[in-house]
Amino acid sequence: MSTFFDKIEQDSNIDIKADDLNNISELGRKLKAMQTIIDIEETKLKELKEEYRKLSEDTLPNRLREIGISEFKLSDGTQMSIQTYYSARITPENRDVCFNWLEHNGLGDVIKNTVSANFSRGDDEAAEKLMTKLTGEGHSLSQRKWVEPMTLKAVVKEQVEQGKDLPLETFNVYIGQKIKVKK
Repeated sequence: MSTFFDKIEQDSNIDIKADDLNNISELGRKLKAMQTIIDIEETKLKELKEEYRKLSEDTLPNRLREIGISEFKLSDGTQMSIQTYYSARITPENRDVCFNWLEHNGLGDVIKNTVSANFSRGDDEAAEKLMTKLTGEGHSLSQRKWVEPMTLKAVVKEQVEQGKDLPLETFNVYIGQKIKVKK
């Protein structure tokens, strides 16, 4: 009587040659070496991007302001100028305060509001009765309110440039300058 393990052993009698194993080992070493190279290059790229960010957002704009110019042109025709940029973020802690400010300042339309309901399979008829009956029928509801990041950035830029009284700290606003390059 043969056992389960005897059957597996019989099925796995594959003729493996030493050349096959050497080839597989070589391919494995090559894969490992490539991963090491990729890791090194990704680290280098990350460092280059940080150096570029510092040069374009700090060193060069500061130097240009020191000498009193805001743009210049290189001999190859590349134009460079200081551009103001804005970033903002609504944190969970400031969410209600930010939404209230937006609504009370005529900007409530930038707040997106999605309500979704979960139905069991085959519950199509109940889904058609929409949101008014969902809670009463015991379906779980979820609501998500948010402002798209690019929309928030545009609102902040507009408010700041128009001199409006935007609570910068509440919206986690950062205003910086960086060099814009046109070729």
